[in-house]
Amino acid sequence: MKQVNDDTLAAARKVIAVHINYPSRAAQRGRTPAQPSYFLKPSSSLSRSGSIVERPAGCELLGYEGEIALIIGERTRRVSIEDAWSRVEWVTASNDLGVYDLRYADKGSNLRSKGGDGFTPVGPALIPAHAVDPAGLRIRTRHNSEVVQDDTTEDLLFPFTRLVADLSQLLTLDKGDIILTGTPAGASVAQPGDVIEVEVSGAEFTTGRLITRVVEGSTPFTDFGARPRADDAQREEAYGSREAAGLPEMPPAQPPALSAELKAKLESVCTATLSSQLRKRGLNNVSIDGLTATRPEKRVVGLARTLRFVPNREDLFKTHGGGFNAQKRAIDSVNEGEILVMEARGEKGTGTIGDILALRAQVRGASAIITDGGVRDFSAVAAMELPTYYANPHPAVLGRRHIPWDTDITIACGGATVQPGDIIVADADGILVIPPALAGEVADESIAQEREETFITEMVEQGNSVDGLYPLNTEWRGKYQEWEARRADE
Repeated sequence: MKQVNDDTLAAARKVIAVHINYPSRAAQRGRTPAQPSYFLKPSSSLSRSGSIVERPAGCELLGYEGEIALIIGERTRRVSIEDAWSRVEWVTASNDLGVYDLRYADKGSNLRSKGGDGFTPVGPALIPAHAVDPAGLRIRTRHNSEVVQDDTTEDLLFPFTRLVADLSQLLTLDKGDIILTGTPAGASVAQPGDVIEVEVSGAEFTTGRLITRVVEGSTPFTDFGARPRADDAQREEAYGSREAAGLPEMPPAQPPALSAELKAKLESVCTATLSSQLRKRGLNNVSIDGLTATRPEKRVVGLARTLRFVPNREDLFKTHGGGFNAQKRAIDSVNEGEILVMEARGEKGTGTIGDILALRAQVRGASAIITDGGVRDFSAVAAMELPTYYANPHPAVLGRRHIPWDTDITIACGGATVQPGDIIVADADGILVIPPALAGEVADESIAQEREETFITEMVEQGNSVDGLYPLNTEWRGKYQEWEARRADE
């Protein structure tokens, strides 16, 4: 059996990895892709069995993933699925290592999180591809001698031949290139001092155990680069489950604050009526004031997502204003039917949203954008179907007066406090913030109020005085109830 050596590593011009390929991993992640998706790892991440890998200083979540690696045997371009396996020369074991603490920094490219030196050990032995069935291989991963991954290639989402053929349609696979073919369920997190072993077998062949030892890095991250950041969402992803990560169970899912039925009710009444009902419940400070709408003819109902700007300070803008900042994260994560509400402190001396980001919100299905600051590229924003509520047009960029600071927190906009998940209703009369706990009863009472007002309008049109009619006294209420009964019978 041929062993992985320095020439093997040097021959790899590209290392291409597949995100999800094993049904067990797809079930664990809760998503099954319709097509394979890929990312690149630098060839400098390659290492051999017995290597030592550093968990970077300050990082918590060094994930390991046992994988089967394919090594391309000849230059390949636009190969068919039927011929794809003939272009694979060797099969071996790999460990796709990565630090989840840095996943946020590259928006899915995985360069920082999975591209570190030594983060792709392969070997130790090479299995001749022609001697094995690509659907008959087995992979096992041991973590400190305990088997944590044990799966086969029998029912992959994307068989190895499809991966090779698919990749070759768009790029040339060179001799020596390595394809990592995905990991089964059971991948987890390694701590300094741990030993990870990965073994691939098929027919009478085996790669032997690919051994990687983990140590703690000692070199801190610099101030000018992305720094490690871990949260419970990343811990759950890294360990494979909340239980494995030692996290408490998530509370049971709550019913949506804005059901389709409630949304329809709120869309059927005007903000003037809703405001009256809120006032009856002691809520007088729930209107976002002083703004103009690009689409005043539309009635908008949605759940609030929030974004806060703070006054510009040049040193802080350098750390928070560039790249995928809070403003762009908010725009890029707003969901269908949600309304992005921005706190700009009523500052009119610069824009808080422009045409490109407004278009992104529209494409994602946002119901509206609300800002108590300026709008840049106003003509383009005003021409969109997406309603935008704004203080004024202004040509200056965000950084003139603002730093995008945080998202999904309690903010102030147009004199009103807005929390994530509040229900926003806006029309030509204004913008209201409705606490979700009150929305149902407020909607029902508003519908009832508007029915009464329809009756009152008809009576006024017939020449009746408003005295005793608006609001209804006892006599007129009796007549209203008769009117309601007749309408119900029609």
